[in-house]
Amino acid sequence: VVDFTVAKAAEKNCLICVENGIRCVIGTTAMSKDFLDKFEELVGKNKAPAVISPNMATGVNILFKISGILASYLKEWDIEVVEAHHHRKIDAPSGTALKIGKVISDSIGSNLDEIAKYGRERGPNKRLVGAKNEIGIHSIRGGDIVGDHTVLFAGPGERIELKHQAHSRMCFATGAIKAIKFIVEAQENKIYSTNAVLGL
Repeated sequence: VVDFTVAKAAEKNCLICVENGIRCVIGTTAMSKDFLDKFEELVGKNKAPAVISPNMATGVNILFKISGILASYLKEWDIEVVEAHHHRKIDAPSGTALKIGKVISDSIGSNLDEIAKYGRERGPNKRLVGAKNEIGIHSIRGGDIVGDHTVLFAGPGERIELKHQAHSRMCFATGAIKAIKFIVEAQENKIYSTNAVLGL
């Protein structure tokens, strides 16, 4: 089963699948931790491996990898993630932006739940210095933007920006097809990320 729906529907449908030994490729975001924990337990129990990724695009998954590598060298720098999507997108920040934040925080030995700063509000709002203290995650919604993700590494006197732009949803479909082919052959009963699909 391939699921790119909404969290509430995905959680219900994918539990039914895995309880019946059906393999899943899930690209739906904003699913609860309780669901993910239960799903992982059932994957092993019912011999139904799955791929779960907030973004199936090849370029985004390379962005995840590179962001983690850079962060491990630049943890004293400020790191901010900015994502932009069409005005009909329901969740904010995007699952992809959250995954970038998690990859970065994991690579520097921090807990994203403790250091994430979502947006900036008007008024005094001093940033904590260094990614180990704060990772900013910001959302923009407008027009028909398919999906843009920028990771900003800002240091003293210099900065590095990594950017991925989806010009069409074809990149997600191509990645999903790769994930389907991968999961059909998967031997271990576990949840795989797109890193495994792409051999990263």
